[in-house]
Amino acid sequence: MPDADALIVERMRRAGAVTIGKTNVPEFGAGSQTFNRVFGPTRNPYDPGKTCGGSSGGAAVALAARMIPVADGSDTGGSLRNPAAFCNVIGFRPSPGRVPTVHGDPWSDLSTAGPMARTVDDLALLFSVLAGPDPRVPNCLSDAGSSFLPVEPVDLAKLRIAVTEDFGGLPVEPAIRDAIGELRAALADAGATVVDAAPDLADARRIFHILRATGFRRRFGPMTDEQKAELKDSIRWNLEAGLELTLADYDWVYPARTALIARVAAFFDNVDLLIGPTTQVQPFDLQTDWPREVDGKRMSTYIEWMESCSWITVTCCPALSLPAGFRNGLPVGAQLVAPLRADGFLLRAAKAIEALTGHGARVPEPAS
Repeated sequence: MPDADALIVERMRRAGAVTIGKTNVPEFGAGSQTFNRVFGPTRNPYDPGKTCGGSSGGAAVALAARMIPVADGSDTGGSLRNPAAFCNVIGFRPSPGRVPTVHGDPWSDLSTAGPMARTVDDLALLFSVLAGPDPRVPNCLSDAGSSFLPVEPVDLAKLRIAVTEDFGGLPVEPAIRDAIGELRAALADAGATVVDAAPDLADARRIFHILRATGFRRRFGPMTDEQKAELKDSIRWNLEAGLELTLADYDWVYPARTALIARVAAFFDNVDLLIGPTTQVQPFDLQTDWPREVDGKRMSTYIEWMESCSWITVTCCPALSLPAGFRNGLPVGAQLVAPLRADGFLLRAAKAIEALTGHGARVPEPAS
């Protein structure tokens, strides 16, 4: 049991929220499949034989099952966005510094706290409570959370939207490509100027790997050998990856990330919004810890199949997963990405697309 509330919980309590409990996550929040030895797996509300994603899998399921109206979580490589896509709800990774973190490492921007909800209005309401500066945090943005309300939808006919099915070459299941293609057509019919394009995300994989492995080394490195032996295999692998990093890796990663962010900023000089798949696969079997193959391509690590989200993480752009329909009876999420710090615009664009498609209204069938 923690000795103190996290900052976001402090803010929710002050705003009148009633906390009813904690939801299930993977071991130490690592991986996008919600299972652990304490509580077991959390099942997908649309097919109990499938996973709900993760790491905020329990939160996404509670939302989809209409148990709660809003939830919070954190997102490193997609922990808010992936389960939202798998469960037909919305998960929002804000710009780094928008929701400050007091405990842990306040300087790191790889993990960002944010809201989940079933509608953009509910999402923005919770975001307005979570966002805003705190005097204990050195790198948070100064905007007050209330500045994001109310959410007025943008006029889609005035937007130039880039759509990509694979963010420049990632393996993506055909069903997800089909859903993104259908959304593209709907946006064009609504009057938006739609172009097929993606930013140059070269080096995103290595950047994310180095920064993530650094966090695992910092967090799990001080453990005793006996404690490390209790960790699941994927966490031990990520810890070892952190221990193997060199000074050359650190000399490379920060200039490389700066260059990547500059390329993405230049991309947004010509488009207002980027839309692509949230996940590269649909919800998979509950007994599978992580997919070993995506659209015929072998996955070498437990995080490689999530790069449609983790590549966006290192750009520092705000991103959210919005329901994009169903294929094979299972949800598909579309990832909306806005320019750096354009969180308010992202919410307004999401509200317009939500009204256009209406996919989030589909409720899971009651369990028999």
